[in-house]
Amino acid sequence: MNKIKPTVRQLEFQSWEWGVFIHFGIRTFYAGHKDCDGKPMCPEVFKPSGLDCGQWARTVKEAGGKYMVMTCKHHCGFANWPSAYTEFSVASALWQGGNGDVVREFVDACRKNDLKIGFYYSPFDINSPVYDNPKAYDDYFINQMTELFGGNYGEIDMVWFDGAHSENHKYDWKRIIREIRRQQPNILIFNMGDPDYRWCGNEDGFAEYPNWNVTDKINFSIYTEGKNISPEGKTWLPQECDFRIRHLNWFFSENDADTLKSPEELIGNYYYSVGRGANMLLNIAPDRRGLLPEADCESLISMGKELKRRFKEPVFSIDAFTRENNKWVHCLQDPLGYADSYLIDHIVIKENLSEGESIKKFRISAFTHQYGKPVNVYEGYNIGHKAICSFPPVRCRGMVIEILEHDGPVKIDSIDAFRATEK
Repeated sequence: MNKIKPTVRQLEFQSWEWGVFIHFGIRTFYAGHKDCDGKPMCPEVFKPSGLDCGQWARTVKEAGGKYMVMTCKHHCGFANWPSAYTEFSVASALWQGGNGDVVREFVDACRKNDLKIGFYYSPFDINSPVYDNPKAYDDYFINQMTELFGGNYGEIDMVWFDGAHSENHKYDWKRIIREIRRQQPNILIFNMGDPDYRWCGNEDGFAEYPNWNVTDKINFSIYTEGKNISPEGKTWLPQECDFRIRHLNWFFSENDADTLKSPEELIGNYYYSVGRGANMLLNIAPDRRGLLPEADCESLISMGKELKRRFKEPVFSIDAFTRENNKWVHCLQDPLGYADSYLIDHIVIKENLSEGESIKKFRISAFTHQYGKPVNVYEGYNIGHKAICSFPPVRCRGMVIEILEHDGPVKIDSIDAFRATEK
């Protein structure tokens, strides 16, 4: 049986693990407007007084994120770069005398801070006069893609296509994707056209479980029920889980500061996304100055610090284990006391995915401290890129990782045991 394998680029994406979503644009200056509510928005009001994409990037880097995705064009059609194909862009704004380019500043900040670069682009455009003419709109779509991907901004790592409100529109995806990949051969495409990775199916940041990397079904948008069948059949499509650091709004609002998620809640999202083998994409909205709000930054950075504290130093790792068929065993012999035992509450496992995903079910057991008899402390399904297995602290001589079900050669890259909760 030939297993479905990831591309090298998909494995790179999964290794990035988490990044930050940036919703910023004309909607930032129209708090209370909703997607496609038809309310007019004037480009002249776009005037961030202190735009600093460097502050965004430095914050993400300090927190440990590896990439950023920014809204170049949302559903309203406003272009955050001076597009030659619409008057609804930063070129018509008072900001920088109409000579500004948010996309340029974003790209430069990402590169300076060693962050991977993602462009969000809404296929739907409520203000485009040609949207209802599929051929004319495909031309418009490709023209703007060429502005973004044709070399003006260098190499871009990913494009995030939002399917919302495109449910009944037919795009010439073969033509669109062909042009994007011609201009950006290494780009990763999210969820539409010819995707390299897929949406988790909710906007709460939770991966489904089990979370298999191979699928033939994609959630098209939040406005559709069920899943759409991929025309290519089963393929490798890792999940990404997007959610907001504040409860309801993707764009900035001064009325929802009380809904800011705590570092503890953000860590929970990390466990339910990255800890299930998916990527995590956490939205933070810059304010009307063009800066990430201080409280949001503090929550993000505190999350990052706590994750580093929890998972910085393993108590023991895969080198301490002996492999016995599909069982990894580590056990101290004849411990004399507490000094000769471990207190463990997390096991983090990574499967080697280069030849595909094989592990279907596994068990973690602890050799109890006094008598050494193995006791089951955790059972799971997929491991994938990373499985964070947490359980109440157990005093033990060591651990057993046993693969219970698999459909191919079992390869594990790493096993790390942690005492991750507060000591």
